[in-house]
Amino acid sequence: MAIEVSAISGKSGLKEFVKLPWSIYGSDPHWVPPLQIAVKELLDKAKHPFYANADAEFFIARRDGKAVGRIAAIVDRNHDKFHEEKAGFFGFFESIDDAEVARALLGKAREWVEARGAEFLRGPVNPSTNYECGLLVEGYDSSPMVMMTYNPRYYPRLLEQAGLRKVKDLYSFVNTADGVDVQKIGRVSDRAMKRAGVTIRPVNMKDFQGEVSRIWDVYNAAWSRNWGFVPMTKEEFYLMGKEMKQILNPEMVLIGETASEDGKSRMIGFALALPDVNVALKPANGRLLPTGLLKILYYQRKIRAVRVIALGVVEEFRTTGVAAGFYAALVRNARRLGYHQECEMSWILEDNVLMTRSLELMGAKRSKTYRLYQMELRA
Repeated sequence: MAIEVSAISGKSGLKEFVKLPWSIYGSDPHWVPPLQIAVKELLDKAKHPFYANADAEFFIARRDGKAVGRIAAIVDRNHDKFHEEKAGFFGFFESIDDAEVARALLGKAREWVEARGAEFLRGPVNPSTNYECGLLVEGYDSSPMVMMTYNPRYYPRLLEQAGLRKVKDLYSFVNTADGVDVQKIGRVSDRAMKRAGVTIRPVNMKDFQGEVSRIWDVYNAAWSRNWGFVPMTKEEFYLMGKEMKQILNPEMVLIGETASEDGKSRMIGFALALPDVNVALKPANGRLLPTGLLKILYYQRKIRAVRVIALGVVEEFRTTGVAAGFYAALVRNARRLGYHQECEMSWILEDNVLMTRSLELMGAKRSKTYRLYQMELRA
C-alpha cells in the first residue's frame, strides 16, 4: 500500500500532527504525554522566536488515509552561522514499526533540507539542541524526566535501516540527594570557592527578567565550545525562562558570582535544576481541560525528584573547582526541600570525560543513553 507524505496545512493539520503520538504509544507506561497546548506553541512558526532564525516544515505520513508517522524538517540559520556549515535537521519524529514509513518520512526531510542547501541531515532535535533532542537507545525501563525524550525501542532500528548513523551519544546520570557524601564534597568545594573568590546565591525572583538576561550571557559563553551548541537568541531564552518560572524552585536555580575590581559582582556561572514535573504531567494525558489542570496541581505535590538541566561556568573558572560548589549547594538544598528521590544530571556529551568522571566519583551512575544520528547528503 502506497505511503503518502505531505506537509500539514491549517489548524486541522497541526492538530493531527500534535495528536499523532497517542496512536503510537498507546498504553506504554513510561511515555509521558506532552501538553498539547505547549507543543502547538513550540510549532508556531509565526510566533515562536526560534523560527525568527530558522525555517521548518512539518510532514505527516499516511497509508490508506490513516496517519502512520510524522516528522519536521529544519534548517537552523543560527547553527549554520555559528558552526560555518550547511546543516539540515529533523525532529518530532514518530512512526509505526514499519521501515517503509520511516524511510518515506526521512526521505521527505532529506529532500526538503537538501533543496535548501544542506549537506547533511542530523537529528532528532525538537527543534534544536536547546530543546528536547536525541533518540533514546538505552534505558527504556523508566519514564523520562522533565524536558527529556522517550521513544519505542524500535526507533533506532528504523533510523539505521533508513541509512542514518550515530554521530554523538548523550548520557544521563542518576544519583540521589541522600546518596551523596555532601560533607566530603562540601569541604572540597568550600575551599575551592574561597580560593576562587566565588559565592553562590539563589536566583532573585524579584529581578527575574534581569537574572535571565545575565544567565543568557553566561550560557552562551560557557557552552560555546560544546559539540552541537547553538546560541540562543535573547527572545528564545526569555521565553524559556518564562516557561520554567512556573515550575522552578528558586533555591534550585543557583548563581555564582565574584567581585570585580570596581566592587560590582560578576556572574561567572549558574546551575539549574527543575522538579520532575513529568510526574504531574503524565496523569493529565496532554490536556489541561476539563480535569488535566487539577491533576497536575494534585500530583505536583508528590514530586520528589529533580533534573539538573544545566551546570556551567565561564572558561576562566572551569579548573577552579567551582562546579563542585554548585553541585554541593544543589544537594544541600534538594535534601532540605524534600527531593530525596532521583536526581538526574542530563544530558552529558559522551566525550565530556571530565564531567563524567566527576559525576562517577560522586556516586552517580549512567542511567540512559540518547543518540543523535546523521546522514551525509553530498559527497
